[in-house]
Amino acid sequence: MKKIFFISFAMFLTGALYAQAQSNSELKALINRAFSYFPKIKEAENATSTAQEKLEIAQTNMPTVDGTLSYNFVEPKITLPITVDGESKDFQFAPVHNVNANLSGNYLLFDFGRLKANVEKAKTDLQFAKHNVSALKGLLANQVANIYYNIVYIQKAIAIEDSVLNYLGENKRIIESKLKNGDAIRIDLLNVQAGIDAEDNRKVDLKNSLQKQLNLLSYTTGNITSGGTSFDFDITLKDALTALTDAQTNNMEYVLARDRVQQSQNDLSITKLSDKPIVSASANAGIKNGYVPNVNEPRFNYGVGISLKVPIYNGGKTKREEKLAETVIKQNELSVKTLDNTYTKDIQQALTDLNSNLERIQNTARQIEEAKAAEELSASRYKNGVGTNLEITNAGNNRQRAEFTRLQYEYQLCLAKIELARLLGYHYW
Repeated sequence: MKKIFFISFAMFLTGALYAQAQSNSELKALINRAFSYFPKIKEAENATSTAQEKLEIAQTNMPTVDGTLSYNFVEPKITLPITVDGESKDFQFAPVHNVNANLSGNYLLFDFGRLKANVEKAKTDLQFAKHNVSALKGLLANQVANIYYNIVYIQKAIAIEDSVLNYLGENKRIIESKLKNGDAIRIDLLNVQAGIDAEDNRKVDLKNSLQKQLNLLSYTTGNITSGGTSFDFDITLKDALTALTDAQTNNMEYVLARDRVQQSQNDLSITKLSDKPIVSASANAGIKNGYVPNVNEPRFNYGVGISLKVPIYNGGKTKREEKLAETVIKQNELSVKTLDNTYTKDIQQALTDLNSNLERIQNTARQIEEAKAAEELSASRYKNGVGTNLEITNAGNNRQRAEFTRLQYEYQLCLAKIELARLLGYHYW
């Protein structure tokens, strides 16, 4: 029952993270494609496999068995003259040709917590490796989302340029007609042509930027096209304090910082155990010569025993290592506080950008309507001979600036939402 509860709770939390930020299906597909395509993710996943292997090694406490086969030639021969039944003989105490073949085994009986401490450290390292994969995925998702909406922005900017070029082209045709009839001067035609050339150059720059973004999309996802047409990324807005709480819970940079604290605490625990004794059992069996009275005859032998190893003195090294480990713990704890300070600033900045761009978009809507009306009026006045070419050019420039301004505010608003989602650790893929 408890297992079902925890699974349901985890699913609820995951769903809540997804519900906080929303993106379209194409962006989700591109991000998930990047997860399987981008080499850095594969590298981090391989590090997770390495950490898993290290955990399995740390959990292993099996006997060690070694085999030994040796031969030694020893001179001078060790003999002692003795008299047996009135006859003097040389009695040999050690062989000249020494042979030994045996198997020896050793098993750790008590390590006073060393094995457990190393297993806990390996588990924390594995957890850190997994969280690092999630952190890299979050950064990659943020990068893909920025590229995706950069492409949307540039394509919209090109569409505005096309409308401006169409407007200037239409005015050019009107001026050429008036020039033939003697109702315009050549300077008007030159001015509008200069405007067309300038807009053509801007369009070339935009197309160049678009190709660069598509190259980046290919670099991160392997995909060379994007069909995005609007700034449809959305996020649930919160006050700065609530947003910081979400970041502390969900953002992987916070999670990794807490993992580092745990890793340094594990290191301290292992260091404190370095002066504890070790109790082990050993056994060996084999064949060797050297047993009197017939020292050259190989004989079967065996032995068993228990050993106790107690560290006595190491010049205060353990104490210094403990102090160093405590300093590392403090350093990692301070880094979490530093994150609080940094993320408070970044969240407030992102929320400020969101609110200011929302207000700017509302203000530019009226400006665009006024610019379009002025453009139509100036074009009508020029056709009817009561306006000037300068009025047309100014009206067109004003409309262009207003539309570009609104586009930039919409683009900045979208990027601010993506940045806020990154800061709060929301999953939108």
